[in-house]
Amino acid sequence: MINRKLTVVIALLASVTATAATAINKADVVHYENLKVLPKDISSHDLQSIMADDFDDGLGVTCGFCHANAKNGHGLDFASDAKPEKEIARQMMRMTMGINKKYFKLKHPRIGNQALVVLCTTCHKGQAFPDGAAGDN
Repeated sequence: MINRKLTVVIALLASVTATAATAINKADVVHYENLKVLPKDISSHDLQSIMADDFDDGLGVTCGFCHANAKNGHGLDFASDAKPEKEIARQMMRMTMGINKKYFKLKHPRIGNQALVVLCTTCHKGQAFPDGAAGDN
């Protein structure tokens, strides 16, 4: 009788623990809107790393360079395509991955991957516009 009660209690605890673990894992998943080049299931850590290393450092720009202001006036609307610089950034990411795939034979190049040979910094060198680009005045 005691063994049976103990078994039931242990089974209930295991069930509650599994349910809680599933809920915690689902809470950790972030769903970003309007990702067209970066993976839809990208982790928050990887996205922040790409934005900091490739854009902040590689181009010397902040988030507002590509991302539009939020309509409510507080922060940025990261899903918005209102600024043309965002689409230019997407084209540049596609170009970079294409160069790495075609000329350096990387089978599955991804932005943020350490295996990439050609990066944003290859041409930008910490500047928003590479030498001789249209943005230089």
